[in-house]
Amino acid sequence: MANLTLITGANRGIGLEFCRQYLAHGDTVIACCRNPEHAEDLQLLSEQYPNQLELVALELGDPEQFHSLADYLNGRTLDRLILNAGVYGPKGVPFGDYQQEHFEQVMRINVAAPMLLTQALVTNLGQGSKLALLSSKMGSITDNGSGGSYVYRASKSAVNAIGKSLAIDLQDRGVAVAILHPGWVQTDMGGPNALITTEVSVRGMRHVVEQLTLVDSGTFYNYDGTALPW
Repeated sequence: MANLTLITGANRGIGLEFCRQYLAHGDTVIACCRNPEHAEDLQLLSEQYPNQLELVALELGDPEQFHSLADYLNGRTLDRLILNAGVYGPKGVPFGDYQQEHFEQVMRINVAAPMLLTQALVTNLGQGSKLALLSSKMGSITDNGSGGSYVYRASKSAVNAIGKSLAIDLQDRGVAVAILHPGWVQTDMGGPNALITTEVSVRGMRHVVEQLTLVDSGTFYNYDGTALPW
C-alpha cells in the first residue's frame, strides 16, 4: 500500500518539490494550499498523477479549517505530515521601527498554525508516522552572529521549541518528529543567489525523514542530515 503524505504550502517552492518527489516515489499526496484551483504547477501535477494527488484548500490563518481537514481525512493515517508553509514577514525594518503588527501574521502562520494543525490531526498520526516541521537555521540562537530579522528569527526559534515538545508528547503514539533547516534554497523567499536548488534540499530532507526514529525524534537537522545547535 502506498504511503500517505500530507504537505502544507504545496503550491510553490519547497512544498511543490516535496509533492513532486513524493509522487515520483509512489506516495499518495494530499497537497494543501490556500487556492489550489489557481496553483498551475499543482494542477499540472494533478494531471500527471490523477490517482495519487489530492488537492485541498487550506488557509493556515483560519484554525477552523484545520478541523475541516481532519474531517476530509476521514480517519486515514498519515505516514508523513510535512508542515512546510511559512512566511518571512517584513524585511529591512531597522531596530527601533518594529511594531506589533509586524509580528502578528508571521507568528500566526509560522508558530501557531503548525502547532494547532498537528493538534487537529493528531488522531491521523500513529505508530511509525513522521512529522516534519520546516524551520530555519535563523531560529538558532547559537548560530546568530548578525542580529536583526527579529520577527522571522523569533518565529523559527518558537517553532523549534514546539517541535521539541511535540517529539516528547507524541512519543507514546510512536510518532517521530524532525525539525528541518532546508538550507539556503533558490525560492521566492531564498532568492536567485541562494546556494542550492529545491531538488537538492528536498532530496536531503526526505532522506532525513526516512531515517528518523523515535531515538532521534526532536532533533534540529540541516537538510544534509547534520544536527544543528539550538
